[in-house]
Amino acid sequence: MIEVLLYDFLTEKMTVPVYVEKPKNPSETMIIIEKTGSSEKEFIKTSTFAVQSYGASLFEAAELNENVKNVIFDGIDGLISLDEVIRVDLNSDYNFTDTTEKRNRYQAVIVITHY
Repeated sequence: MIEVLLYDFLTEKMTVPVYVEKPKNPSETMIIIEKTGSSEKEFIKTSTFAVQSYGASLFEAAELNENVKNVIFDGIDGLISLDEVIRVDLNSDYNFTDTTEKRNRYQAVIVITHY
């Protein structure tokens, strides 16, 4: 399951907590991954994920977002190094401040092609 693969990968590589849903008592600095869509053609799957980086300040959220992207796209040590992953693309990334909870957040949208 690609969600578990991405979660395990980021949990191993990042120094902040990684979640697949917002915890009841969230950390000030954390990462939340959310699968936003998928498709499949001829046994090849494509999954889109929103990777949300939260920080104490907007700068910290932006910096964490950059760190996440660096880890995911780190050549031979990045997500592409996993056997199930064929390709990883950055769709976009942007300031995604949570105005409801008044929390600093950036979001990277990544597309993973996998088996």
